[in-house]
Amino acid sequence: MRAGQYIKQLKGDLEYKAFVPNFLPFQIELDDELQTLLTKAHSALGRLDGVSEVVPDVDFFVRMYVNKEATLSSQVEGTEATLADVLRAGAKIEVSKSPSDVKEIQNYVSAMNHGLKRLKEFPLSLRLIKEIHKILLEDVRGMERMPGEFRTSQNWIGGTAINNATFVPSSPQEVLNLLDNLEKFMYDKAPMSSLLKAGMIHFQFENIHPFLDGNGRIGRLLITFYLCQQQELSKPLLYLSAFFKKHRKEYYTRLHAVHEDDDVEGWLKFFLEGVIETSGEAVETARKILKIRDEDTRIIAGSGRISKHALNVLEHLYKTPFITLKHVMSWTSLSKSNAYNLLQRMVEMKVLYLAGKTSTRENVYYYKSYYSLFG
Repeated sequence: MRAGQYIKQLKGDLEYKAFVPNFLPFQIELDDELQTLLTKAHSALGRLDGVSEVVPDVDFFVRMYVNKEATLSSQVEGTEATLADVLRAGAKIEVSKSPSDVKEIQNYVSAMNHGLKRLKEFPLSLRLIKEIHKILLEDVRGMERMPGEFRTSQNWIGGTAINNATFVPSSPQEVLNLLDNLEKFMYDKAPMSSLLKAGMIHFQFENIHPFLDGNGRIGRLLITFYLCQQQELSKPLLYLSAFFKKHRKEYYTRLHAVHEDDDVEGWLKFFLEGVIETSGEAVETARKILKIRDEDTRIIAGSGRISKHALNVLEHLYKTPFITLKHVMSWTSLSKSNAYNLLQRMVEMKVLYLAGKTSTRENVYYYKSYYSLFG
């Protein structure tokens, strides 16, 4: 098979088969369907990249997508915390879900931001991947499983033991050679679409499974990191975890078919469909943000004496859509009573909505029209 082969490990009752991927690149059958999807995906990615030029404060837009991606990618792995929990925690507002779940997602955000910052001065590399992994597992579930280090023992997926596992990746002795090849493939000069390469990098990383924990999340991060590294995106706006979570069963089935049936093209078609759908949704979200911003700015501008402070709060809401009275007092320097009155006016204008109360009975408000585009 092009993708690799299963090789027997150990003997007797301890025998099992581990999948050893072949080195990249290998031949891809670019049939009409795959070529059509590839063309559409590149066009969709180009339109998405153009969003960074029209959305005001694009970094706030990116920040929200980073939080959403971190939440959904973690949910694919079983984390239960929601985007609202993460945003509330970021604003230092009490959250309802397990603090450990929220911490996992916050680590993902930190790991992603670290990687994006480092990419401006440092190449996408095994060293950077290890740095990101260390941040991902800091003080959370899996922190005892060699954070920031490639595995030196055998791991497996599913099953109660290695000999009845759903998938066993290559032995630890093969990991470094395979990763070295993967790193070289990222910079291979041979002509190939960067989108096809991104899809291949993802399945190869998952097949190698080089860490004892966190492989899925790191593998999904690599997609965006690689496309930014290749300057396909000027801003990190493509996040596929929403698509993968929506089609979770097919996501795993397609990855499984790569090493079981050599169906590389099936995975790439699914991957490109995700790029097309996700890019289109992000462009539409950007359009809706512009509309909401214009409408709410117009409403607030006509609110009389409070308009200056209300517009100030509105700008902060794009960064922090969940707020309390303390936020408004900090942003505007208004007294407690005046800040409270401002909040009530913004509720009356249907810019803000009550999101509940903290355990200390403090009201929590949120920018519903904006948050609902992501949550």
